[in-house]
Amino acid sequence: MRIMVLGGAGKMGCIAVQDLAENERVDEVILADIDFDQARLVADYIEHPKVTVLQLDSRDRLAFEKALHGVDVCLNATVYYANLATMEMCLNTRVDYLDLGGLFHTTRKQLKLDQAFRSAGVSAILGIGTAPGITNVQARYAADRMDTVDSIKIYDGSRSPGRKKDRFTYAVPTILDELTLEPVVFRNGKFIPRKPMSEFENYWFTLPLGVLPVHLSLHSEVATLPHVYHSKGIKEVFFKINYWGMDPETVERIQVLADFGFGGRDPVEVDGQAVVPRQLMLAMLSGRVPPITDYLAPAAHKPPDWVQEMSTEVRGTQAGQTVNYRVTSLTCKSALPTGVAPAIASIYLAEGRIPPGVHPPETVIDPLPFFDELKKRGIYTQVAATTEI
Repeated sequence: MRIMVLGGAGKMGCIAVQDLAENERVDEVILADIDFDQARLVADYIEHPKVTVLQLDSRDRLAFEKALHGVDVCLNATVYYANLATMEMCLNTRVDYLDLGGLFHTTRKQLKLDQAFRSAGVSAILGIGTAPGITNVQARYAADRMDTVDSIKIYDGSRSPGRKKDRFTYAVPTILDELTLEPVVFRNGKFIPRKPMSEFENYWFTLPLGVLPVHLSLHSEVATLPHVYHSKGIKEVFFKINYWGMDPETVERIQVLADFGFGGRDPVEVDGQAVVPRQLMLAMLSGRVPPITDYLAPAAHKPPDWVQEMSTEVRGTQAGQTVNYRVTSLTCKSALPTGVAPAIASIYLAEGRIPPGVHPPETVIDPLPFFDELKKRGIYTQVAATTEI
């Protein structure tokens, strides 16, 4: 099988490239990225004969279509802004597609392509990284065992090298959006916007993380889970994270800039030049991420700096009793899940295990085999179920 990782030289794409290259079921991994120098750096670090480097700007439709010829699956690891265009190109070329998430609103737009994908016999999985992705499958594990589902509450806690001051943990544009855009929660049958970084609570993660403050953030799980479990009576879904694994003081400083308008998307005239404040801020902050090799094995195997746990709590009823499931996935290789989860799903797609159409992870990923695949990579899932007396 031939799998293209679009954005394979990025912070999460490079992990997927490495994982796929080491999988015996994969014949070729096409590391496609607009940044050829960065792509070569990743390929040289991985040093695997299956990896082919391709300089590609996915906005060049002719070049992209040519590159997709003979590809079984396109794993889109670029920033979510490109999801719709990339997905439509895969539909046109009959190549199966998956991505790392659409930050709620883009995911909703992508779901509207379901019938077109079904008619073309093409399969797509939306948001199959860490969160969304692993968290969706955690929710399915619990919901499958329950007669009714009242709530799904998702918590993401991490500690990573990006915790250093003035450093981001992953894609700067995505974090800026999560920091400034209104998060959406599902409550009492309605999708409700809330203030960015609101509804703080202290949440107990597995050691060595322990208690961490978490807050609401805009995320794709909330776009799909309420619809999938509507028939089970779901009333609440939310996603919370602890400062995106970053230093809280750094986040607060960026938030101040956003409050003063530096996150604005409308041009401002400066000395006769039109400047978009958000683009300026992105340009100033884009270099403040760990080096790419920090995300790859063996560098990513260094505890305790790379600890992350995803915890999904599902409350409902089972055999007439109120029950609460807590499904957790813990790793000391933090960024690893976001890269290996789509790598695993890419193989599912290439093997024809995913039906045509556009699917969220919770509808097409069987939890137990998926958790077993994660375990082989050092990501361990545990389940606790409690009932009321």
